[in-house]
This record gives sequence, C-alpha cells and structure tokens, in this order.
Amino acid sequence: MKRVPAAVRYTILRLLAFVVPLLLLVFLTGLQPWVAAIIAAIIGLCVSYIFLRTPRETVAQELYARRHGDKPTPHDDEDSEDAALDASAATPEASSAADQRGRGEERQTEDHPER
Repeated sequence: MKRVPAAVRYTILRLLAFVVPLLLLVFLTGLQPWVAAIIAAIIGLCVSYIFLRTPRETVAQELYARRHGDKPTPHDDEDSEDAALDASAATPEASSAADQRGRGEERQTEDHPER
C-alpha cells in the first residue's frame, strides 16, 4: 500500500480544521453562512498554526528537497572573489591605486553635482 504524501495529508488536515468549525457554527449556532465562514477561517488558521507544526515542516522539507535535489551549492564565484580580494590586499600598490581611483571619482562628483 502506498504512503499518502505529506502535502496531501497536510491539506486534508487544514481543510478539516476549517470545515468542522464551519459546519458547527452554521448548524448549531444558526449564524449566517458568511459570518460563520469568517469565524471558521480564523479558527482553522489558529488550529493549524498551533497543532499542525510537524506536518507543515515535513511538507516544507519535502518541497525543499524536491526543488534542490542533489544539486551541489555553487560557491565557485565566492571563492574567486575572495581570492581576488586577498590578492589585492597583499599588494600595496593595487590597494593604493584603488584608493586613488575612488578619490578621483569623489572629486569628479563634487565638481559636477548633477551626475
């Protein structure tokens, strides 16, 4: 027998958390259906937030695993950027040239404030 997916189980539990209070409010209290629907939605939200934490987290983990699969996390560009920063910090000429370029751009924007 196949196991019911966590998303289906969570959806059914969320629907029950809404439908049961809705039916109770409509048939036992005699409220108008639209008022009962609003109250049932609030009750269902509270019940699912408090009591359905584990199924919600299971669904989130399954969605994450399905979305990302076995793909490795790419870090190549971060490593190359770190290496470039380390190399520029190691040579004082490169860092002083970058500082002078930055000061030149500041001076240029002070001369022409509309840029």
